[in-house]
Amino acid sequence: MTQTAFNGPMPRYRALIDAGEIHADPAQRMAVEKLQLLHMHLVGYDPQKPQKVKRALFGWGRERVVESPIPGLYMYGGVGRGKSMLMDLFFECAPLERKRRVHFHAFMQEVHRGIKEARASGASDPIPPVVAKIASQAALLCFDEVQVTDITDAMILGRLFEGLFEHGVVIVATSNRVPDDLYKDGLNRNLFVPFIEMLKQRLDVLELQAVADYRRGRDAQAKRYFSPLNADSAAEMNAAWDLEVAGGKPKPATLIVNGREVRVEAATETAARATFAELCERPLGPADYLALADRYDTVFLDGIPQLSRAKNNEAKRFVTLIDSLYEARTKFICSAEAAPDDLYVEGAGAFEFARTASRLDEMRSVDWPPDEE
Repeated sequence: MTQTAFNGPMPRYRALIDAGEIHADPAQRMAVEKLQLLHMHLVGYDPQKPQKVKRALFGWGRERVVESPIPGLYMYGGVGRGKSMLMDLFFECAPLERKRRVHFHAFMQEVHRGIKEARASGASDPIPPVVAKIASQAALLCFDEVQVTDITDAMILGRLFEGLFEHGVVIVATSNRVPDDLYKDGLNRNLFVPFIEMLKQRLDVLELQAVADYRRGRDAQAKRYFSPLNADSAAEMNAAWDLEVAGGKPKPATLIVNGREVRVEAATETAARATFAELCERPLGPADYLALADRYDTVFLDGIPQLSRAKNNEAKRFVTLIDSLYEARTKFICSAEAAPDDLYVEGAGAFEFARTASRLDEMRSVDWPPDEE
């Protein structure tokens, strides 16, 4: 066995514990053991010659051992349990040159662009060329925050992932939802169920039942979240903005996203400021928020209201915005009607919003964004 096989996420996880950077957690350790085994299977892996490994499958109360292609891993669990951190440990030392770690929102936007390009090139079936391009770039795909709420995504995911598996692509994913709850209550969900069954057949499914939300309890002395919405919070936002722009003269800016113009009312070279209405009450989507996060190091958002079932579309956009800023490690300053946990307590998206509240809590801390290694 090569020296590479003795490396992997497990030694790195132990080193973080020994250094006092994280606490030992039994659930996390179980996940790391799964990731370490996958790491060892990937040593010398060639997608053109997919190898078989022995794997235990469970069904109807009994276990059977079969030989199957290298299984990936689907980790799900509550917010802040360390899913993304563990996947990053695995990804950083994965023994493959062609590998990619991407937020699921961003990945699906790329897929839609690829489909559009394939159709423009005359392809009668755009899925195979999209799959071939993705597989040529990565033999290992790590997806963060898998969630499916869009019917267009739901209808293409089955064929997309089937093609990736046929090309020998190994997939690792994190999610807040168990696979059976993906696209829950979605339109024509019966057409999506075969994709769920394929996930469960091709990926090991592991619930990460860590003991705590590790994003909570951080030092919140850095004033980046001002609440409730009143004259005081408005003044604090203005003072923070003035400090950020350091005497500069912000002006409107325009981002070009898929041929469309997205206007930002106040921006400098590194910072942008907008209202909740401007970013979340207009028909913007993941591509727009990803472009915003890519363009600016700091984003100010004024006037986040208390959300409810009546503002479900606005809440979905806000969740996507925060996901994009979080993934890009963007500094975020905002004013809101209530504390993160109290912004959205009822409605169709309340479950998903728990992750957003946790991320908002982390993003307002003094150590956000984290230092890049």
